[in-house]
Amino acid sequence: MRAMVVRRFGGPEVLEAVEVPVPEPGPGQVRIRVAAAAVNPVDAATRSGALSEAGVIPPREVLGLGWDVAGRIDDAGDTRFGVGDAVIGLRDRIALPLGAYAEYLVLDASAVAPAPPGLSPVEAATLPLNALTAAQALDLVETTGTLLVTGAAGAVGGYAVALAHARKLPVVAVASEADEALVRQFGAGEFVPRGPALGDRVRAVVPGGVDAVLDTALLGLDALDAVRGGGEFVAFAAGAAPLPLRGVRVRHVWIRADGERLAELAGRLPARVAGVLPLAEAAAAHERLAAGGLRGRLVLTP
Repeated sequence: MRAMVVRRFGGPEVLEAVEVPVPEPGPGQVRIRVAAAAVNPVDAATRSGALSEAGVIPPREVLGLGWDVAGRIDDAGDTRFGVGDAVIGLRDRIALPLGAYAEYLVLDASAVAPAPPGLSPVEAATLPLNALTAAQALDLVETTGTLLVTGAAGAVGGYAVALAHARKLPVVAVASEADEALVRQFGAGEFVPRGPALGDRVRAVVPGGVDAVLDTALLGLDALDAVRGGGEFVAFAAGAAPLPLRGVRVRHVWIRADGERLAELAGRLPARVAGVLPLAEAAAAHERLAAGGLRGRLVLTP
C-alpha cells in the first residue's frame, strides 16, 4: 500500500511516498481502509522535527504522519465493529512508522467511533483531533466564569468556543477582525481582535481579567496577562505553557484517543473543510498549512 512518511526532518519537501505492507491488526484492534485524513499543525511539527526536539517523539528512523482518519472497517477482528462500517478515529501514538497518511491504518477499537450520519468521509475526517482537543481542554477548566479563547476562528478554537457556549460559559473570543462574525456564530459573547497589549484590551471588556483562558493560538504570556490572579490557563503545545505568574494555575492538554467521547462530539459539532488534495500532494498541503489563513482543515484522500 501507499503511505507518506518522513525519514529526515525539514520542510514539506521531506515528505516521502513509500510502498509498505498492509498493516495487520492485533487483539482489540481494527484495520481501516482510509478514505480521508486531515492535515493538522501537529503533523507539520512532527515533520519539521519540532516534536522530537521537544522530547515528545523519541528517535526513530521512519515516522508516519496523520492523526485523523475517516474510512470503512476492513478487518474488524474481535471488536464491536463490523467489516464495512463507516468510522472515524484518532491515532494518538505518534512515534510509529505509519499514520493516517496511508491507504490503510490500524487503530485500537477504543480509538474509533461510528462516522456521523450525513457527513462525507472528507468532512468527517476533520473532527477527531480538533473536537477531542477542545473537549479535553475544557475538561481541565473548573471555572464557571468568563473564558477567553485565543485563536477562536481556528479548528480547535472554534470548537472550544462552541463547547464552552454549550456549557453556558461566557466566552471572550480572540481572532482576526475579519473573523468576528464567525466566532460570534460559534457562540462568543465578546470579541477582542488579536494584536498587541492583549491583556489590557481584554481587561477593558472584562474588568479584572477573565477567569480562564484556552490558549489555542499559543500566545503564552500575552494570554496569561488577560487572566485574573488565581485564574486558570490551558496550554496546547509542548513548551507553550508560560510560568504560573500571579498564582494562575497553568495546565497542559495532552490529547488522548477516546472513541466514546468522539462519538458524542461528532454529532454536535460541524465539519470544517478548508480544501481537499490527493494523498500524493501531502507536501502541497503542508505548504498551504504553513502559509496560514485556513479556516478548517485540509484533507488528504488516498
